[in-house]
This record gives sequence, C-alpha cells and structure tokens, in this order.
Amino acid sequence: MRLPDPDQATLDKRDQIIAAMRAIVPGEGVITEEIEMRAFETDGLTAYKQLPLIVVLPETTEQVSAILAYCQEHQVKIVPRGAGTSLSGGALPAADAITLGLSKFNRILEIDYDNRCVVTQPGVTNLAISQAVSAEGFYYAPDPSSQIACTIGGNVAENSGGVHCLKYGLTTNNLLGLEMVLPGGEVVRLGGRHLDAGGYDLMGVVTGSEGLLGIITEVTVRILPTPTTARALLIGFETSEAAGDTVAAIIGAGIIPGGMEMMDGPAIRAAEDFVQAGYPTDAGALLIVELDGPPNEVDYLIDQVGAIAEQHGATSVRISENEDERQQFWAGRKAAFPAIGRITPDYYCMDGTIPRHRLPEVLRRMNELSKQYDLGVANVFHAGDGNLHPLIMYDANKPGELERAEEFGADILRLCVEVGGVLTGEHGVGVEKRDLMGEMFSEEDLNQQQRLKCAFDPKQLLNPGKVFPTLHRCAELGRMHIHRGQMPFPDLPRF
Repeated sequence: MRLPDPDQATLDKRDQIIAAMRAIVPGEGVITEEIEMRAFETDGLTAYKQLPLIVVLPETTEQVSAILAYCQEHQVKIVPRGAGTSLSGGALPAADAITLGLSKFNRILEIDYDNRCVVTQPGVTNLAISQAVSAEGFYYAPDPSSQIACTIGGNVAENSGGVHCLKYGLTTNNLLGLEMVLPGGEVVRLGGRHLDAGGYDLMGVVTGSEGLLGIITEVTVRILPTPTTARALLIGFETSEAAGDTVAAIIGAGIIPGGMEMMDGPAIRAAEDFVQAGYPTDAGALLIVELDGPPNEVDYLIDQVGAIAEQHGATSVRISENEDERQQFWAGRKAAFPAIGRITPDYYCMDGTIPRHRLPEVLRRMNELSKQYDLGVANVFHAGDGNLHPLIMYDANKPGELERAEEFGADILRLCVEVGGVLTGEHGVGVEKRDLMGEMFSEEDLNQQQRLKCAFDPKQLLNPGKVFPTLHRCAELGRMHIHRGQMPFPDLPRF
C-alpha cells in the first residue's frame, strides 16, 4: 500500500499555508513542529505512519468554512480527523495535506427529550451521549467497542455499528440531521429533528463517505428509552461451526436479540485472562445473546434461545441474574481487542461482512488460511449481522510478517466477497481495503462512485489516496460519460 507522491508545489508553499491557517485559527490551533505532529501521524491502523503537512484544530464552523475556502482556492489537500480510532487508515495523513482535527468540537449542544434527539458537535465521544441522557432513562444505541474514545463525527464518517446494531441499527439508522461544510466553504444542513426528509437521500450519501465529501460540524442523533429489562446468555460450544449454526437458528426462529456476539477459543481465553468475565475457557466458541424488552417477553425469549442452543450442542448455558453480571458478560467482549494485544506483539484487526448462513464455512476456511500463512487468528464477530472481526496475530519485528499478515487479511476479505458478503461492515475502506475494491466493484461501478465524489469535491482535495484504487480527474470522468452518449455528471446544486 502506498499513498500518492506528495505535491512538491504544496510543500514549497508550506510557510504561506501556515500563515493563512494562523490567521483563521489563532492561538494554539495550528501545529507545525514535527515532535508535536507525531501524535497525528497514524490512526488505529498503526502499521502505517505519515507526518502531515501541518495540523489545524478549528473550534467553530466559521473557521472550518474559512479553511476549506482557502484550500479550495489554493489547491491544498485536507485529511479530516476525529479521535483517530479508525482501523482502516481513514485518518492517515498525507505529506502534502493539512490534517484537520475536530477534537475541539466537543460539546453537546442540546438535548431534546420531546423529540427524542441530541444535537452534538462531532468531537463528542459516542459513550458521552448515552451518559448525558441516562439520568432520564434514555441512551444512544450504536455502541462500537471503541465507544469510550471514538467520536460521533467519526461514527458518521464510517457508519459505525456495535454489539447492539442487530436490533437497533447502525449509525445511519440513528442519524437525524447533519451540518456539513462543503469543500468550497459552503455550509449546508441535511435532515433535522424529524425521522425522515424528502428529496434525495443526501444524508445517506454522506454517512459512511469516509471524509471524502465534506467536513461534518454538527450531528443530530435519535435517542431511545432504556429497555425495561435486559438479560444475557453466555453459551459455550465445542466448535465455532456449532455456534454459527445456532446463530442462524435463532434468527431463523424470528428472534431478534438486542445483541448477539461470538468469540472463538483464542479470543475467549485472552478476554477471560484480561477481565475475568466468567467465560468457559475450555469452550471452542462462545455466544453472548442479549434479550431486552418487557420482563415477561425477555423471560420467554431466554427459554427459547436456551432451547435452540441445546439443540445445537451447547456445552454450557449461563444466564445473567442481575445487571452487574450482564455488564460483566459484555466486558470481556468489549475488551477483546486489547486482550489480544496482551498475548501478541502486534495484531491486524480485519472487518468484513458475510451472509449469516455462510458463517460455519467461512470460519472453517479462515482456519485453513491461518495454517497456510502460519499466523494465529482470534475471531470476534457481530454474529447477528454477519460482521466479522478476525484479529491476525503477528510480530512486526520479524521480517516479512506484516506483509504476510496483510496477505492473510486480503484473502479473508476476498473470501467474504466470494460467499456473497462485502469488504467492510463498519470500519470503512480507507487505505487498508482500497486496493481490494476491484474484488467487489467493476471499473464502471468505481467510476460512478468517483463521479459522486466529483459532484461534492471537484478538485478532489478531501482525504486524498483513500477508498479508490485508481483516481481519475473529474474532467476525465465527465468525458467518459459523454463518450457513452450520456450527460456529464452535474455540479452539486445549492441547498
């Protein structure tokens, strides 16, 4: 993987850019010293590092607008950054681009209980939204494992999910409105406090767009009443295949759990050693199934899920008896990534999605790949929606192991596509999966996606080098359209 070579003309005018940014963002909002920029040189995909041209930390929408207007006029690239928890290299800097950090956009602006929504700046963490409304019996449903650190703006950029996305949806299903600054500096609003908006679904286009279309400066999300009752089952199995069959059977029975997560043997043992969650360390696979709702309904569904699990060979079934125990069940799953970090020098966290009924086959073939590449793998899944997170264990200090881990990961993603799945469920494409886009999309598909990018960002200044394996100039894409006897893609209309 490599980013495009930096533009020397931009590097030559670095001092001018610094002066312009300091005029827009006074005080300590412009970072230019190498040692201070090191904190921004990578995101969660730590195998890759690159110092940015400079780092700018605006505090207002007006400042963001002025920055983008300047960059449009002077052809300066911009890499948006939230908390830097992206696992696909989505916030990896470019040497000739400003890294635009949104960490100072960290206030909840309004809590509207009547309309069951929260208006927040993009730098507020995911978990902080639930904490802000918990006293009134509400919460924000999407809950990525990194929710203590990841920001809501980054969640929108990646369309993040979490352990409860099976029943309550991803970010896109819980998003009501956005304020966004377009590359030329124009500020637009999409959606609002209402459940849906008429016209083109531009908010749907922006959600999951990975910082390629604009800079988000305000987010409105819906909040939900905390369920009356929530209980979880901890179910052990001898094999991952048996656990996978149980997942399919639960969904096939018409039961939609609040959350349904799966871990294989290596992940179980690592998590148990880390947090002592009470996991059965002799199990080959573990399901955590949470049911929520009225008490009578939850009790009935727990019996149903327990019976299905036993029919598919469960070796142990444990039911949470109180809230502390339920939270402890989840603590191990939430800590799975750092737990793996304790037993291997490095790990590569993958993200792909498959049809649920292909889970046993995919698990078997991943084990075969593990032997082929001679690298261990621990598996944690959002089992209910088929979103896989294999953790490939390697040692970057051993020559060739990082490259072998990447090849192993690429084969896992090819396998996901082969069985009818997709390259990503919630981590995005970034640079990690950029060169695999051709496995899933035809050249024409990719050209159409780039035409949409050009409608928002005609000079292609936002988040350069991400998502698209080959980048055409917008003018070239227009000519390609005309060659096919069609109208060129129009400029984005004003809202």
